[in-house]
Amino acid sequence: MRQIILDTETTGLNARTGDRIIEIGCVELVNRRLTGNNLHFYVNPERDSDPGALAVHGLTTEFLSDKPKFAEVADEILDFVRDADIIIHNAPFDIGFLDAELALLGKPAFKEHCGEVIDTLVQAKQIFPGKRNSLDALCDRFGISNAHRTLHGALLDSELLAEVYLAMTRGQESLVIDMLGEHAAPGSVAAPRVRFESIELPVILASDEEVCAHNAVLDELDKALKGTSVWRTEPVAVEENSADVQNA
Repeated sequence: MRQIILDTETTGLNARTGDRIIEIGCVELVNRRLTGNNLHFYVNPERDSDPGALAVHGLTTEFLSDKPKFAEVADEILDFVRDADIIIHNAPFDIGFLDAELALLGKPAFKEHCGEVIDTLVQAKQIFPGKRNSLDALCDRFGISNAHRTLHGALLDSELLAEVYLAMTRGQESLVIDMLGEHAAPGSVAAPRVRFESIELPVILASDEEVCAHNAVLDELDKALKGTSVWRTEPVAVEENSADVQNA
């Protein structure tokens, strides 16, 4: 399964009024693992950024003046995302800008070049209704360090979003299951397997004080039940004979 986490920076907020893409960053996941095969371009938008947008991304007209125009990198971007599922935070914003840029070149809309588009903002709102679900807020919620993010950047934000997406969709997998990895795709390098018998799990015994506190709770339960609670009942071993096994 190939997925691309994608983010853009733009000259402003509205592609319909002439704002343009100035940066695009793509991070590749294969079978939920970062491959390091990323794509990143700064783009000359042939116009200035709005002051508000400039304060967010810090990419000046002077810095972008010698960078390639979108027409020069469009085919490489489309080849990179072809048939992959695309993961974007607030997808309508980025897709709207990509569609506007492609329309200027007479190319089909972005979604015709890729697989499914997954919006992590929609996912986050379903998981955390009524809470802040910006990328920064999600990084805080999942304990992902974004201390190095002083300004927005398309590649940096894609890398952070990749970590957020993996954390948000991991569910209840344990550390051991995560270490074992998933089945590798054909042609990919298999992840190293971990033998269960090689894992030494620490055994921490309760202290005398903790045992006393535990027994006190059980005493209260016994009083309330006027008998012996299930927590003090020894499990009964069940022996299976050959007939039982055959009839199972």
